[in-house]
Parts: sequence; structure tokens; C-alpha cells
Amino acid sequence: QVRLVESGGGLVQTGGSLRLSCVASGRTFSSSAMAWFRQAPGKEREFVASIGASGGPTKYEDSVKGRVTISRDNPKNTVYLQMNNLKREDTAVYFCAGRRDSYAAPSANSGAYDHWGQGTQVTVSS
Repeated sequence: QVRLVESGGGLVQTGGSLRLSCVASGRTFSSSAMAWFRQAPGKEREFVASIGASGGPTKYEDSVKGRVTISRDNPKNTVYLQMNNLKREDTAVYFCAGRRDSYAAPSANSGAYDHWGQGTQVTVSS
């Protein structure tokens, strides 16, 4: 069974940076597309970024383009989300997600993902 554990969230001021990490258990990580989603209070979960099994392709939600980078380290079973120039509207719980089928394409659709972490809170204050 695949387990995803996020870390790296916290409280940061506007304009600051955070790097989120998601460590996956299980043998299939290196062949799984991964993604980050977020959910703000009172809002639906939304796509942030995705990455293919081998490190590409990557895709970003429009509001984070140029500020956020998704990457992965397959030997460490870890996917990262580097977030720079954070804004108050980035405040949310951030979730890591993985696809079950080997080498399935990454997707911006949350329904395409089979495995989810518990989330890590990111709070951006002015």
C-alpha cells in the first residue's frame, strides 16, 4: 500500500518562500505521476502542479506559474514543491497525490489520483 507524507508547511510572510516535501512509501513511486493540490477554507480542492514519473512533463496552475516549481527525487521517493514570492491567496492545506498506474500521464484532475497524503498547512500573512 502506498503512503504519502507531506511536510514543510508553516507560517510565512508575504513574499517569503517554502519548500514542501512529500515522501512516498512503496515500490512504484518512480513510475508514478505525482501532483500537488491545495484546499483553502470554504473552497474546493484545486490543482497546483504535476510532474511525470521521470521528472517531466510538468504543469502548473496559472496563478502559481513563475513562483512555484515541482520536482522529484526518485531514489529518495520524494516529490517537492518549491514556492517563492508567496501571497496571502496561497494560504491553504497542500496535498500530495500520486497515480497508481505505472507511467500514467500526470493530470490536473484530482480524480485521476489514487493516493493522497494527509496535507500540510501553509499560511501566508501580510
